[in-house]
Amino acid sequence: MTTPNANAGRDALAPAAALFRSLGDPARLAIVRRLATGEARVVDLVDQLGLAQSTVSKHLACLRDCGLVDSRPVGRASVFSLTQPSLIGLLVAAETVLADTGDAVALCPAYGTCEDDA
Repeated sequence: MTTPNANAGRDALAPAAALFRSLGDPARLAIVRRLATGEARVVDLVDQLGLAQSTVSKHLACLRDCGLVDSRPVGRASVFSLTQPSLIGLLVAAETVLADTGDAVALCPAYGTCEDDA
């Protein structure tokens, strides 16, 4: 049985957990990583990331709904950019954690990658 204080603590962490879930998909993370270098059109992301146009559009919509990216019209295209420059620092921090933990995260039985997923 959990105490009310424990539930309040988890409730306070729900927005952070949602943020990490929004970045938890490899395609969304690749899009955010690319947009950290500068704005891009969907066609640019498709070409640079090797993802299908429908996949890029779906994940951009998710990231926009989360308030992490926005777009502006340029001619007939939309140009996407990060709304939160602090995401760049988050990506750098994540890379530092991954470097410091070695293969531990990648080999995690619950969340890591395994050869069956490849």
